[in-house]
Amino acid sequence: MEKVNLAATAISLNVRLRSSDMPAHMQQHALRFTRSLVDDYYSESSAPKTSRPNPTHLARALKKEFDDAYGPAWHCVVGKSFGSFVTHSPAGFLYFSIDSLSVLLFKTEVQLVKES
Repeated sequence: MEKVNLAATAISLNVRLRSSDMPAHMQQHALRFTRSLVDDYYSESSAPKTSRPNPTHLARALKKEFDDAYGPAWHCVVGKSFGSFVTHSPAGFLYFSIDSLSVLLFKTEVQLVKES
């Protein structure tokens, strides 16, 4: 049932899921939050119709949202063309596209370094 709800969410938000290792509720959180950021950008009267949201701003906002909601350390890459090969924590990976942008969101473990 979760997969059906997630698919319905992706369709309603005009988002394409590419790959994931993440619980459905967290995927929905990421998709909805990113869609709201993009829509807010376009609804601003100062945004030119031909411009796109700043990928760095989107990545920073999504990373902060997930750090706050699910603990550190989340990483986010947003852009039109990039390659990647990352190691992520279990249940901490999502790759999707929204409009003309691709979004890679993943979590890594934070470990304290002890001095010898």
